[in-house]
Amino acid sequence: MRIYLDNAATTQLDSEVFKAITPYLLEFYGNPSSHHEHGREVRNAIERARSSIADLLRASPNEIVFTSGGTEADNMAILSSVRSHHIKHVITTPFEHHAVLHMLEVLKNNSKIKLSFINTDSRGNLDINHLDDLLRDIPRSLVSVMHANNEIGNLNNIELIGEVCKSRGALFHSDTVQTMGHYRHDLSNLKIDFIAASAHKFHGPKGVGFLYCRDGVQLSQLLHGGAQERKLRAGTENIHGIIGLAKALEIAYSDIDGHRVYIQKLKDRMIAKLQEQIGDVQFNGNSAIADKSLYTVLNASLPVSYATGDLLAYLDQHNISVSGGSACSTGSVSHVLKAIGADTSRNNIRFSFSKFNTAEEIDYTADKLSALYKAVAA
Repeated sequence: MRIYLDNAATTQLDSEVFKAITPYLLEFYGNPSSHHEHGREVRNAIERARSSIADLLRASPNEIVFTSGGTEADNMAILSSVRSHHIKHVITTPFEHHAVLHMLEVLKNNSKIKLSFINTDSRGNLDINHLDDLLRDIPRSLVSVMHANNEIGNLNNIELIGEVCKSRGALFHSDTVQTMGHYRHDLSNLKIDFIAASAHKFHGPKGVGFLYCRDGVQLSQLLHGGAQERKLRAGTENIHGIIGLAKALEIAYSDIDGHRVYIQKLKDRMIAKLQEQIGDVQFNGNSAIADKSLYTVLNASLPVSYATGDLLAYLDQHNISVSGGSACSTGSVSHVLKAIGADTSRNNIRFSFSKFNTAEEIDYTADKLSALYKAVAA
């Protein structure tokens, strides 16, 4: 048996999602752009999925655009702001996912935008007053701030940020990849123009996500070809992926509060075990502060010595899957940990939890780490 504690990278497909997907792999195989019955039945299924997602988020179906995942959704939001809304100034944070930071660097290097970063402290907390100052200088800007960080778990106050952006006439985009399906999003009240989501982060299939674009905000076409997704994203739709995305979000919302309580208890258990069994343990960012971080993510900083070696490999050898940070940056030093000034010479491990994990798995993982450090001390 393997223990999987890398749920921020991807999650196990829910069996009910698999059941929902299967007919659209075997039975309903028509092209949704075809005008015959085979095509129409699939087109109707896609639109039912779009409406289901919109209802859960308190949005309108025409505000949901299906994509290949969070990266494409982030890219579409940023490029649309620059192309369709003629944004010349983007404000962001050094902790964003590379789907945002790399896109912004490309635009900056092509002299299309000026790029500014919000001031932060050593835990990764944002200085909202500095954001307001930046927007006072250049009101017509795009603000791109993720809802929660995928490495250190910090939750950002997107309600407050949205209010600041609204008061200054700025566009606001948030990568909600880590919080979609784990927190409720009421888009009828949230002052936000774009959010990005990816199904595989909440027990849906890989290769599908969506961009929410508030009604009245113009999107520009990212892929050219056919007229799919209201001429915004050419290419035959990922039908079974879209069905799975909607089903996964429906399942998540059906007991979102219960899952949160259960997973937070697992996280609290891991914190207590590490503090009890390993002397010099620290936690990066706000990841050990319950009301300031994702309940699914804990970023631990453990002591290092010649005897501990590669701690991730050690855990892998003992059938425990964890990561040192973003799965998209394996093998490199985390830009997030560097940005908060964390000691990157220590063993920094990201544990990330899901509804499928158990207390026994937490205990086993902590015991294996404890055994290693006791052996080093002996």
